Amino acid sequence: MIIAGGSFASACCPAQSSPATPTSESAKTTEAGKPAASPPSHQHDPGNERREQRHERAPGHAHQHRGAHTGGAHHQHDFSDVERYAKLFEGPERDAWQKPSEVVKLLELSPGQVVVDLGAGTGYFLPWMVREVGASGTILALDSEPNMVAYVQRRAQREAWNNVVPRRVAPESPGLDPNSVDRILIVNTWHHLPDRQSYGAALERALRLGGFVLVVDFDAQSPIGPPTAARIAPAVVVEELRVVGFEASTIQEQLPYQYVVQGRKGPGLDEGVR
Repeated sequence: MIIAGGSFASACCPAQSSPATPTSESAKTTEAGKPAASPPSHQHDPGNERREQRHERAPGHAHQHRGAHTGGAHHQHDFSDVERYAKLFEGPERDAWQKPSEVVKLLELSPGQVVVDLGAGTGYFLPWMVREVGASGTILALDSEPNMVAYVQRRAQREAWNNVVPRRVAPESPGLDPNSVDRILIVNTWHHLPDRQSYGAALERALRLGGFVLVVDFDAQSPIGPPTAARIAPAVVVEELRVVGFEASTIQEQLPYQYVVQGRKGPGLDEGVR
């Protein structure tokens, strides 16, 4: 999947409209306080096709994903022209609302840690992560799209990021060894996972004791992001992580259009059999 870049290496999720007034903190609190419910299914929206045609041109809507929503289904983008997507996924427009330094700060990184960027895409978060883990640390830049993985490989060589390890993974599995990583960042991607319970369990096994995953995704009021029916409330993400053994909760952030859920790995009742 694509661990910390905020994408499953695809430009999906058409913009609902041009970015407007950022979501208020009170609105987020209300959303986070809702009781957990079943993840919403993708409902057909006749306007999705029109939004899909224009979403790549939406300023600041450069988040990366594995597939795009169209009429309730997913389809893969052609990433052979990866340079074009690099321009789409990165830049000051996205920085204004994605706030990469703020997101990476929430990871509480230290030198020497092993960090996963799930859905790394073009490596949007890597410059900030590289500095925090230092030469003794490792960043696993995971993505299911081979063109994105190759792009990050070239970028890492160009920037002399010797601690970045780009890796292609299957959409249904992160391919991580048990107890092998300290942090996992998942940006704008959680709602695309085909089997979140199975995937979440794999992430929990991969984390070392005390490590945590951060899920960053669009809130219900965001003017950009996937169709409303495809969004997942933070309370649902919290419950999904708790079910597989995480100590999960929403955490405070300064993002105008997104929420952040942290799932920390504790000892757990079954620690002895892991």
